[in-house]
Amino acid sequence: MTLDLAIVLVLLVAAIVMFAIGKPRMDVVAVVMIVALPLTGILSLSETFAGFADPNVVLIAALFVVGEGLSRTGVTYRMGDWLARTAGTNQARLIVLLMLSVALLGAIMSSTGVVAIFIPVALSIATRTGISPRQLMMPISLAGLISGMLTLIATTPNLIADAELTRSGFDGLGFFSFTPIGLVILALGIGYMLFARRLLGDGGTKRPPRRTFDSLLVDYDVDVRTHRYRVGSRSPLSGETTADIDMGSWRARVLMIARNRLFRPTVRTSADATQVKRGDVLYIDAAIPDAQLEKFDLTRLEPTEEFFDSYSRQLGLAEILIGPDSIAAGKTLREMRFHATYDLVVLGVRHSGHNVTGEYVTAPLAIGDTLLASGAWDAFEKLSTRDHGFIVLDLPAEVSEVAPAANQAPFALASVAVMVVLMVTGIVPNVIAALIACLLLGIFRCVDMASAYRAIHWPTILLIVGMLPFATALQQTGGIDLVVDGLFAVLGGAGPSVMLAGIFVITAVIGLFVSNTATAVLMAPIAISTAAQLEMSPYPFVMMVILAASAAFMTPVSSPVNTLVVEPGRYSFGDFVKVGVPFTVVVLIVSVLLVPVLFPL
Repeated sequence: MTLDLAIVLVLLVAAIVMFAIGKPRMDVVAVVMIVALPLTGILSLSETFAGFADPNVVLIAALFVVGEGLSRTGVTYRMGDWLARTAGTNQARLIVLLMLSVALLGAIMSSTGVVAIFIPVALSIATRTGISPRQLMMPISLAGLISGMLTLIATTPNLIADAELTRSGFDGLGFFSFTPIGLVILALGIGYMLFARRLLGDGGTKRPPRRTFDSLLVDYDVDVRTHRYRVGSRSPLSGETTADIDMGSWRARVLMIARNRLFRPTVRTSADATQVKRGDVLYIDAAIPDAQLEKFDLTRLEPTEEFFDSYSRQLGLAEILIGPDSIAAGKTLREMRFHATYDLVVLGVRHSGHNVTGEYVTAPLAIGDTLLASGAWDAFEKLSTRDHGFIVLDLPAEVSEVAPAANQAPFALASVAVMVVLMVTGIVPNVIAALIACLLLGIFRCVDMASAYRAIHWPTILLIVGMLPFATALQQTGGIDLVVDGLFAVLGGAGPSVMLAGIFVITAVIGLFVSNTATAVLMAPIAISTAAQLEMSPYPFVMMVILAASAAFMTPVSSPVNTLVVEPGRYSFGDFVKVGVPFTVVVLIVSVLLVPVLFPL
């Protein structure tokens, strides 16, 4: 092993470790590597920054905009409405249609975005039918991942593998090259979930016909954390706003104020802050010490069963999911000034199925976390329309609210159809086809420039650009040959089918710790070099990388798609293991059998 290779491997291991622990963010890790690689002298500046000029990076950015066009015009939500009407209360039919809908949309737009859209749809159906969300969330995530196996543009690893083939001097993959395999796996996935859903149970009880205030408060332990105090006539708090209340070293958060049997939510905005008055009843999220009660002339009141329920006409209460592109990821509620910005008070936070205890306002939020918030009902509707990555659960907004360009839906579908035709026929390069679709979406006012820029997931772009130089560095320093030689030492005499299985397993295992995008960047060159050593076609080996990168079924952290459904489905780590591992084995077997048939060795 040369010194240069050792340096590259140290940087690669450091990147993988940081990806696995989630600190710092993936895009920050990518930037660190972009800075580190040229400093080692192994790569030149042009080689390090070649990713910024890669057509596939532009293609991926354009596809984010295409997906935004489908969302803004309400195409995705109308499909959800159709699903609810067609499925009725038949659970098996619902799962089949739900998975088909998610897979179909995921074949032409981000699977993570599709899953985020369908979570509220599925919860709404669960509320109306009494079906447990545990029976619906896992099928959604499974279909979202399988959608990556249906078309060339369905997921980033497909495009990365295609680009690596082109760089190695081979023809790229076609738009529908691996659709037959994806359809077989989708059919098996649907059949599998009709059986495997029984392994998930219903969480002890099915979802009630309608989620009540009481059940939400109990879920987040708000009922046991909240205390009531009456403001006395001599209280220094009288006249203070809820934002300015200061009890010295002891911090108290006023959740709401009851006044003369009328309720006004304690939502502070830049234009208005709720003032405390004598005789008010304050609902506070912790017990106030006796010494503070006397000092501030507060009287402790007994708990009341009515709590939030009696104020439901004035007060909204709902769960908010931190979406995949949320500005809240990695930030605290206090840093975001959530209360002031969104006119909503957060009553509790759940992370990985558990309530965050203590000062949850200072705990960093993560994708998949849920917040229990209270405020005016229209504040939740406004939150749904903002492009901040929050998903309001159990409070579906009207399509007109969520889809500001609803009347342009036919034009959005026509624009996507033009893109697909151009990609399938090969009249123009894929990146030009996607940019043409973006221009058409803009011309027809399906998207505007502001929403187009917001739609691009820049962390993903930076991740790709930052990881692509590693493939070049490993090739130049002999790292690819080292991995291939090791693979041959272990599996070389076992035949090509075993070698294909080996490529799949290695990719799937790496994908447990690293994003599937980074996994594809690392494994695609290895697959091509392995094929060259065997003097076989590279296509079946690259296909195994593509299929394995999308087969991230085994843990809740294998993919953002899985992370999103953890809290709405109340899943544990073990739920993903017992459902995901067997199906991953199924996908492995199907891939080993079908890939050599469609892509001869």
